[in-house]
Amino acid sequence: MDKEIALEVTTQKRRKAMLIVLIVISGLGLAVWILRGFIKSSINRSQITASAVVVGNIENTINATGEVLPEFEEIITSPINASIKNALMDAGNKVNVGQSIITLDKTATQTEYDKLNFQLESKRNEISKLKLDLNKSFYDIQSNNDIKQLHISNLADAVENAKRLYKAGGGTRENIEQAELNLKVAQLEKKQLENEIKNKQQTMQIEIKEAEIAAAIQESDLNALQRKLQLANIVATRKGVITYVNKNIGANIHEGETLARIADLGSFKVQGSISDNSVDQLHAGIPVIIRFNDNQLRGQVTNVSPSIQNSIISFDIQLDDRSSKLLRPNMKVDVFLVTATHSKVRQVANGPAFKGSSVQDIFVINGSKAERRTVHIGLSNFDFVEIKDGVKPGDVVITSDMNEYKNSKEITINN
Repeated sequence: MDKEIALEVTTQKRRKAMLIVLIVISGLGLAVWILRGFIKSSINRSQITASAVVVGNIENTINATGEVLPEFEEIITSPINASIKNALMDAGNKVNVGQSIITLDKTATQTEYDKLNFQLESKRNEISKLKLDLNKSFYDIQSNNDIKQLHISNLADAVENAKRLYKAGGGTRENIEQAELNLKVAQLEKKQLENEIKNKQQTMQIEIKEAEIAAAIQESDLNALQRKLQLANIVATRKGVITYVNKNIGANIHEGETLARIADLGSFKVQGSISDNSVDQLHAGIPVIIRFNDNQLRGQVTNVSPSIQNSIISFDIQLDDRSSKLLRPNMKVDVFLVTATHSKVRQVANGPAFKGSSVQDIFVINGSKAERRTVHIGLSNFDFVEIKDGVKPGDVVITSDMNEYKNSKEITINN
């Protein structure tokens, strides 16, 4: 009995000791955590970047990429199947209207044109022959018809003579009937001949019409081919700068294949690209900021491509200053789409200190110290961040990454 009581007392003592140890460890941990908040950390001034709070307008932007393109670019394609005989211009050359760029070998197309021209002449001769045949046939049938008419008149007289003879007693009834029968047969033959004349005329006219339609089609094809031959003299149709020339001498090219491009380098546009995650914020008319080589231009989205390729949406930007001398074809630029604007707000320069959350801690410099403050963040862009509260104009905010000092209430800044 005494042993059991002693064992129970020992167990209780052990549990009590363990509880005390846990309480002490927890207390030490809490003390350390509380103490760290009041420890005055320090940092060298050369290790930080800072920005003064100013009042101004801020634009919220989303990032995209872009490429500068000539606003007007003519693509010259081959009007025929041919081969390149000579390239008279290089990319970068300035050209005037009517100036030759490329010479094509048009032999095959010229041969085809001559063949079509011969076929058209043959078809025209065929039409002329059909018209002559129609006239001859009509004349022959008409002559036969006139002869039939004379024969009918003669038979009609024979009927009258037979009737007179019959009345005079010199003929028979059978003679009258035979004369009348001969007359009716001749009249039917004449009617048949007249119907044949009408049908022959209609048939010949249809044949002539078909031949004329076929000739008109051949003539249209011939004119189209002649126009292609004229266009095969590859010349500049507008004043500008050549941006591309196919210089593969002797290469066979197909109809519609690009031979050259002529651009008007006095006016530019930007073709932008952005992830389809931003499709809801992209629309025609949205303001745009273009940046390149420390330069900045403004414009607006004029057209958004209806299709998505590889999760990328393309759109066109019209620049306010389309004739800027700073622009060059195929130049890569940074594009910022302005989604919102706030006026007369407190803002500081953007930096690593701002992580993108709407509520966060920042450090405000006060003399040789920096105090931690919790603020609300508004709009932001590549340059500036809006701070809604917790600061006033003139305050200097540390914009470098201060994640190492997130538990410090105050930091000493060493010179």
